Amino acid sequence: MAIPHDADVIIAGAGMAGATLALALHSGGLKPVLIDPMPFDAQLAPTFDGRSSAIAFSCFRQWRTLGLAEALEPHAQRMDEILVTDGRTPGAATPGQSPFFLHFDSGEIADRVEGEPLGYMLENRHIRAGLAQAVIAAGIEVLAPARVAGVEVASAAAKVTLDDGRVLSAPLVIGAEGRGSIVRRAAGIDTVGWDYPQTGVVCTVKLERPHGGVAHEYFLPGGPFAILPLTENRASLVWTEKRDRGEALKSARPEVFHAHLMRRFGDFLGEVEVMGPVFTYPLSLSLAEKLSAPRTALLGDAAHGVHPIAGQGLNLGLKGAAALAEVLVEASRIGEDIGSEAVLDRYGRWRRFDTMSLAAGMDAFVWLFSNDNPLIRAARGVGMAAVNRIAPARRFFMHEAGGAVGDLPRLLRGEAL
Repeated sequence: MAIPHDADVIIAGAGMAGATLALALHSGGLKPVLIDPMPFDAQLAPTFDGRSSAIAFSCFRQWRTLGLAEALEPHAQRMDEILVTDGRTPGAATPGQSPFFLHFDSGEIADRVEGEPLGYMLENRHIRAGLAQAVIAAGIEVLAPARVAGVEVASAAAKVTLDDGRVLSAPLVIGAEGRGSIVRRAAGIDTVGWDYPQTGVVCTVKLERPHGGVAHEYFLPGGPFAILPLTENRASLVWTEKRDRGEALKSARPEVFHAHLMRRFGDFLGEVEVMGPVFTYPLSLSLAEKLSAPRTALLGDAAHGVHPIAGQGLNLGLKGAAALAEVLVEASRIGEDIGSEAVLDRYGRWRRFDTMSLAAGMDAFVWLFSNDNPLIRAARGVGMAAVNRIAPARRFFMHEAGGAVGDLPRLLRGEAL
């Protein structure tokens, strides 16, 4: 006789990765329940998460397949070009100005990706709103505000105790509640990583001149500075500074902040106007030693937190959601226990290499591009110029950034489960 459960999968964390997983599982016939300490309404406020995210085109395909196109596409800004500059002064590079730059153009791979851009920029609050709307429309149970207090794993079920005393049972529990994951700790999964002596300063600005769908990232002596295009001729700035300087910028008077901003921004897009608050985020690397344990799997920042230098953090979580959903739905359809170690190990094997290689690559990038040593600057400049001249290398990096390299889950190919 089957043991009755409250759900097929309990997902701790109703953020962007957790909510995407819930929708994917629901689309494949499984019953998820989401648990989050924050009410959905609070997560939609502009002050809750002031960041914007660069979404790989394969991850955006997943959202389209799950029915989110109508909610997200009006807020999605195509990134058709990316210009990476290494120099001591801000501003857009041109071929006659310096040989040390990289230029990626989506037109080079348009025939292979059905006209997709290199990626899409969306404000996180719009992503959260679209996901919340879809979750509610699908009738997925959401317990919020509610917090996981503990997890007990038995041979046939995982039991999740909430801080209000309620106990839920399911064959599988997913930890998707961020770097301080209680589910991960309950499973005895350790993490490795370290702090970077840097703070990410994030704000949104209105531009005087059209951005043309071009993303700029240039490497200054103080750290990387990214200008990422948003709709309505706005841009999201991700400004990396040393910890003390980052905190000083957050508390600076508006006119002082604007003066520092313009010195780094340059004048190639005209005058800029800061819109809304300035946010700061400490930067660090955190990797779970494994992605699963008995009746437990990890997703998103609970599994991997990386430096935002290439904007791949959320994309890692969305790729993980697509892979985990496919593994679980296929296992359920052939009658397997979806919480068994054999099933969960497939997810771990599928995502481990991509996660580790990308995290290692981002860590190397932080060291290489947050370094003003003249020899290192010269070496990276020569490397950038070489890659820029080799068309196959450029196309590979564009496919990699778009999430179109490797063994893709069906949702990332735009196919339903």
